[in-house]
Order: sequence, then structure tokens, then C-alpha cells
Amino acid sequence: MTTLSLAALIAASPVSFAAPPAAAPVPAPAAGVITVGHVNAVSALLKAMQAEKMMRSITGSSRYANDTQRQAAYAKLEKVPPAQIYARLAYPLARTISAETATEMARFYASDYGKKVVHQMYNSGPSMGAPRAPISTPAERKDMQRPAFIKANKALAEAQSTIRHEGFVLLQAIAK
Repeated sequence: MTTLSLAALIAASPVSFAAPPAAAPVPAPAAGVITVGHVNAVSALLKAMQAEKMMRSITGSSRYANDTQRQAAYAKLEKVPPAQIYARLAYPLARTISAETATEMARFYASDYGKKVVHQMYNSGPSMGAPRAPISTPAERKDMQRPAFIKANKALAEAQSTIRHEGFVLLQAIAK
């Protein structure tokens, strides 16, 4: 019976081929508001930077009472998947790192030269002097001279202390 009355209502309603009403424009996020896209951009940057290796270096440089506690912290950190590290660091770092900076630097670290830089950051052994940067090609040097890259590189360099601090806060949460 209900299907018959529903069919009668549909048959009685006029068919309209007019365009649906225009959707209201989506307002741009206000300054200081963190969007999902912004957090995803920071997460992509952390993935390109291999933040799980940064977490290991933070664990190694943290002060522990003895080596047993340090090894326990390493063991707990090893159980955390890298994707979870990116996700847990992305939101707090999104307050410091802009979406544009994250996107530009993720693009850089995904390049061949950027991968060499990341490798040198985390995998180089101890050295007496300052570590030598990998040698870039002329095309890579030209790319690194773009104003967008220079601005993003400077912003990321300024955020390094915050990145390490948030990594340490995450390490404390994982250790508990």
C-alpha cells in the first residue's frame, strides 16, 4: 500500500529539468585554522623527511638513567609504525609549518637530491667536521634557487626546534 501511494506522489509531481540551485561558495579557512589538507601536507612532509629516523635520533640523544632504559625506549619506538608517527606529529606541527612550506619541502625531499640529503641527515656516520652536503646537479641547483623553495627552506629551518620538541613529546607519550 505504501509503495502505491509513493508511486502516486511521484506520478503527480511535476517533472523539472531546471538546473539545481547553485551551491553556496565554500568560504576560505580563516588564518590560523588548521584544515585536513594542511595536516595531510605536513604528514606528507614528515614521510618524505623519514620522521621515524628522526625519532630514533631523538631517542638516542635523550638522557636516560641507564642503557637499559634507552634500549626499552628504542624497543617501544620500533613497535610504532611510521604512518602512526607521521599522523601523531602532523597536527601539532601544522601549527608551526604552513601548508605551502610542507608541500614545497615534501616535493624537494621526494626528489633525487632531496633523498640524498635525507640519507645524509640520518645515515651518515660521525665526523670530525661539519658533514659535507651531497653534490647537486646544475638542474637541482636551479630548482633550489626558486623563491618558493628558498622561502620554504627558511621556514622549515626556523621550525626545526619545534619539530624536535614535538618529536620528544611524542617519544615521551610512546614510552609511557
